[in-house]
Amino acid sequence: MPFAETGTGATLFYEHLNPDADGIPVVLLHGLLGTGRRDLGHVLDWLAEEGYEVIAPSLRGYGESTPKPRDFPYKFYNRDAKDIIGLLDAIDVQKCHLLGYSDGGEVALICGGTDPERFASVATIGSIGYQGSDIRPIVMGYRPGSQWITQEEIELHGIPDPDKFSAQWVRSMVQLVDSGGDVAVSLAPDMTMPVLIMLGDKDRLNPRKYAEKFLAGVTNGRIEMFDAGHPVHDEQTELFKKTFLKHLKDAK
Repeated sequence: MPFAETGTGATLFYEHLNPDADGIPVVLLHGLLGTGRRDLGHVLDWLAEEGYEVIAPSLRGYGESTPKPRDFPYKFYNRDAKDIIGLLDAIDVQKCHLLGYSDGGEVALICGGTDPERFASVATIGSIGYQGSDIRPIVMGYRPGSQWITQEEIELHGIPDPDKFSAQWVRSMVQLVDSGGDVAVSLAPDMTMPVLIMLGDKDRLNPRKYAEKFLAGVTNGRIEMFDAGHPVHDEQTELFKKTFLKHLKDAK
């Protein structure tokens, strides 16, 4: 599988399926402690079967991507967004659809607002573009990392200290909440492409009311709710496929 130098200090590993397919490719972004294959593997394969070119990078520090270890400075979502736009430049993708899951969804929203002409559509799973005060105590529950980060994840991502890893993520998320919660709200008016937010009604970390705050600034955005938790694509797979495929086709 290929690697790309982003020009932002990262080297990203990515899967590339159906490279010779016609039409606009779909780029998939994974979440916390994931990779494209780990978080979205069945989505990658399904989209390829549907005839789409599919690109699924691992964000910096995850899987085979570097630099390592993965860290979480304040506004790490913005750093990841710069990496992804750098990746698209490096592999000469001028236009694509973008689907992000969890942390990758927040990155997708920033990408869409930063370089709107690049994206034919943006969709997210379990991501809302705004981190309000209700989220603060939930985020705080992710410490210490040694209680929930698995040994497999430690080895996959080369994490030297799971407690430090989680503490950095929590600290940055709390800073984000305390500074006003704006992940992509200020970028929303620049997003001219269709935007689809997919949320599980049992996802405590991503309440609908915060997605609505983000979408209030988007010209062509909507929310789809599912009877699910955070990984809508895993828990309501067939309905997710139907919803996302319609989104892709309507965006052409």
